[in-house]
Amino acid sequence: MEIPYTVQNRPDTGIYNAKLGIWLFLASEVMLFGGLFSAYVLLRVGAASGEWPHGWLNVTLGTVNTLLLALSAITTLLAWAACKVREFGKFKFFHACTILLALTFLGIKSYEYHDKLTHYEAQLTNGKFADGHFVKESKDFNLSKKTGTITLHGHIVEDRKELMDLRSPEARAAKHQEITIAATEIKKLGNYGPAHNTFTAIYFTLTGLHALHILGGTLVIFYFWGPGSRMWKTDPERFTNRIEVSGLFWHFVDLVWIFLFPVLYLT
Repeated sequence: MEIPYTVQNRPDTGIYNAKLGIWLFLASEVMLFGGLFSAYVLLRVGAASGEWPHGWLNVTLGTVNTLLLALSAITTLLAWAACKVREFGKFKFFHACTILLALTFLGIKSYEYHDKLTHYEAQLTNGKFADGHFVKESKDFNLSKKTGTITLHGHIVEDRKELMDLRSPEARAAKHQEITIAATEIKKLGNYGPAHNTFTAIYFTLTGLHALHILGGTLVIFYFWGPGSRMWKTDPERFTNRIEVSGLFWHFVDLVWIFLFPVLYLT
């Protein structure tokens, strides 16, 4: 049995079924990300003075990722346009570009996550704080048993609030060097993962969910670029509609990042 309105527009909505379905799906996505953005605003507004981090994220990498997604939005649009004018070779080229741009975005995001997960803050027994990236630890290092040492590349501050704003002149002037700390001197040790504080929790939640959408969209685009492209020979019009629907999802993912970048990186 042939499925109706896969190519022709429905008389009641004026669009074909798949396009109607993706718009309904994107409406639910707006509610999902809208709730998370609202949570971010409430958490930030409710934070005590000096307790919300600034300058913790790499603006250069964030800018590069923004440009990558903006370019991928263009290439996925050009892929759909190539299908409309029946130039399959150009479609394959532009969709390949979209896949490469998406994978580059995910690679940069993975690097940022690795940077945070290898960045440690140690509360010392003397009341000071050691902050820096992991370098090495002795073979016998065990924090619970208070044995061994750990080495960080960073600096020591008197007050934890000094670590909150990395854009301040004091933070920029701080000299970073290798610091070896004995386990007996450490009261608490943790990396900058989701459990570190409220900011890192909402950061990993928002960007992690967005990265999953990027990954899912990339897999769909790869399918249409590869095995799914066989439909081009049997039903090019329906295949073109599929490319349009996947493009709408991709544009939504790009738009979410346009909001995430200034909210997380520039404020």
